[in-house]
Amino acid sequence: MRIIYAHNYYQQPGGEDQSYRATSALLEAHGHEVIPFTRDNADINAMNPLSAAARTVWSRDSYRALDALIRRSQPDLVHFHNTFMLISPAAYYAAKAHGLPVVQDLRNYRLLCPVATFFRDGQVCEECLGKAVAWPGLAHACWRGSRAQTGVVGGMLATHRALGTWQHQVDRYIVLTEFARRKFIEGGLPAERLAVKPNFVAEVERVRGKRENFALFVGRLDQQKGLLPLLEAWRRVDGLPLKIVGDGPLAEALQAQLAAEAQLNVEWLGRRPHNEVLGLMGRAKLLVFPSLSYEGMPNTIIEAFACGTPVLASRLGAMAEMIRDGKNGLLFNPGDASGIAAKVGWAQAHADKLARIGGRGRRSYETLYTPERNYQQLLAIYAAAQDSAGHKTASGLESSHNPNK
Repeated sequence: MRIIYAHNYYQQPGGEDQSYRATSALLEAHGHEVIPFTRDNADINAMNPLSAAARTVWSRDSYRALDALIRRSQPDLVHFHNTFMLISPAAYYAAKAHGLPVVQDLRNYRLLCPVATFFRDGQVCEECLGKAVAWPGLAHACWRGSRAQTGVVGGMLATHRALGTWQHQVDRYIVLTEFARRKFIEGGLPAERLAVKPNFVAEVERVRGKRENFALFVGRLDQQKGLLPLLEAWRRVDGLPLKIVGDGPLAEALQAQLAAEAQLNVEWLGRRPHNEVLGLMGRAKLLVFPSLSYEGMPNTIIEAFACGTPVLASRLGAMAEMIRDGKNGLLFNPGDASGIAAKVGWAQAHADKLARIGGRGRRSYETLYTPERNYQQLLAIYAAAQDSAGHKTASGLESSHNPNK
């Protein structure tokens, strides 16, 4: 197949950018031609604010550029990873003007929540879910603490809800979990167009032999990731050091706390290269993932599964779907420091059972999260999108699509 793969890079690189590159490489490894169509939100810094706001709602530039790319490349399908902010939903219309199947990844909750996370003031918030206009988000200035910027995002969502963009311009949406699928259905997306396909990670080299005596946290240092209850929990944990990998808004506060509490058995390692993080993960006794939000589907948990490292995570959103408590991981109630400490204590006292949990996590990886399984799921989604659009691939019998008509 010849696939245009579209992605709008964020100003701060993250997991979605990583997933875009990984899926592109996966498709190319299987012989497909991947044609990139990208924009970068870093360019917004040089734009007039009104121009940037208008492009977020409807980018004429992206429409024209994608139209020209389609005419040149004659693709079989357009797969959008992220359109926020500069590609904009206008690009769907460019693809549909040529009769092409359109697939859209939903790796966050942007279509339902201006800030994309269902998280506000330290806890889950669904006040905008299902609303034609995201007035609560505007009232709380959820996006970047600004009512003006939240209004831009909310305006984009309201405009395309009114136009029917989400219902008619996308043939298949890809969501990461059944939990997310239910949220998007509740938010008004067509159930028959929502397909579940999880993230994947490449095989990792597993560490053989006895694991080292430390727990590991990998993630952004902010309130949403549950760093504060994690530190509170570690005041009650005896005999198991905690290593923290990552950076973010709470980095200075973390440094100050560790300096003030020398007895706290916690070490901050800052940012580390990915291969070094995987090495730490493979040696750790367990990975702790205390997020206070729903998350999308954390690659960190999948990587721990691949390493055979037991995962201790919040009983919430994606984590509660990925992990069966006591089977392939351990769960605690979100924000519950005493619950974290109790589960860590159990893990320390039951080494054999913990090892079996890690082994079942590894089997979860082998069953659900390998590149090959993901590729087969992606092909099935593409086929469904083509059927929906009445379009044949270049490798099929014929094409019903002529972009030069």
